Amino acid sequence: MNIVQFLASSRRLFLTLALLVTFFSAAAQVADTARHLGGIKEVELTDVEVAPQAVDTKGWLLLDQDVQQELNGAVHNLYNFKFDRADRQFRSLRRRYPQHPMAYFLMGLSTWWKILPTNMSATQYDRTFFAYMDTATTKAKAMYDADKHNYEACFFLSAAYAFDARLHAERHDWRKATVSSKRALDYLDKSKEANGLSPEFLFGQGLFNYYAVWIADEYPWLRPVLFFFPKGNRDTGIAQLRQVGQTGFYTATEARFFLMRILGSEREHEETAALAVATQLITDFPDNSYFERNYAMLCFREGDWAGCEKASRSILRKLNEGMPGYEGYSGRYATYFLGFLMQYRYHRMTDARDYYQRCIVFSETVANTSGGYYQGAAFNLAKLAEADADLGGTRRYFQMVVAGGDHAAPSYKEATAWLRGHK
Repeated sequence: MNIVQFLASSRRLFLTLALLVTFFSAAAQVADTARHLGGIKEVELTDVEVAPQAVDTKGWLLLDQDVQQELNGAVHNLYNFKFDRADRQFRSLRRRYPQHPMAYFLMGLSTWWKILPTNMSATQYDRTFFAYMDTATTKAKAMYDADKHNYEACFFLSAAYAFDARLHAERHDWRKATVSSKRALDYLDKSKEANGLSPEFLFGQGLFNYYAVWIADEYPWLRPVLFFFPKGNRDTGIAQLRQVGQTGFYTATEARFFLMRILGSEREHEETAALAVATQLITDFPDNSYFERNYAMLCFREGDWAGCEKASRSILRKLNEGMPGYEGYSGRYATYFLGFLMQYRYHRMTDARDYYQRCIVFSETVANTSGGYYQGAAFNLAKLAEADADLGGTRRYFQMVVAGGDHAAPSYKEATAWLRGHK
């Protein structure tokens, strides 16, 4: 099996590369199918911001201040998970500009954020999402064909193809993901000439600069393949995302979202900086379940127990109220954190057991029982049962820890040792 065939069969690696296509940027593994697509040309994205000369930006909604002012509330509603309100405003924009891709793309983005909080498991929105992104690319391609210097069209083509590629990758449709990734990369390369016109154009460059280096460092054996992808620069990428987060309009929240994830990752290990970004996000968008659960997680890591508890209780309240985006995945986070706080901060063991058991139920409901909070909740329940001399409960929960799967976790090693000694 050669390296290209190996990549074609590796879901994890494909999704790692697909990080590059999550928003306004695109890249994917070079599968066998790529050889029949004319190949992926070598491009190099730089951090040089040059406003192209003599470009006619008349009719560009992306730069229209009146449109931005009109959509300010809609964009806020989108990220605050008030989808019905946002979609009404986007449909109004579509009625007035039926041949422009912006409204279709924004409605697709709204649909994307209905899928994201479920860890991409919700499939009922797929057809709607793909339809919006397909229409956005069709409208944008017509604009580009009419004017090859229409960088706004390139922007929407890159963005829509990138999203299309990411969801196709999540659904294991590798050929479609590869095709859309190549197209997104091509249009991103074209749109870089407009970096100086708006921070919106800089967002894709920032993602590429960061993630291209990250993948090359994490998977050195992939470097021959990555020769065909843009050259990256970690520091430049983070700086560009910070700039877009501060000065962008349509892409500012997405830039902060990625900064939160990047800075809080094991690779960067800058939880304090990530928490500062998360705090800004939940201040601006308090009803975004994805932002709120990540804020709770970062508070937990940083030992901000008050912040973690407040956010966790808020998540459970909104989940009980049936608010959009608040479901089993968010409940899994919140109940684990509250169980931990009840056990170790307040020493209320009955409450701790209740929250841990609810965490297990949430995890099983969303079929996420491999390591993580499920394994942690089961381990703590086992320790609580052991303290009560409940041999049967201890065995049952330690068996759940072992079934949870992370063999490298200290909890797994302790559970297996206990079970060996209590046959």
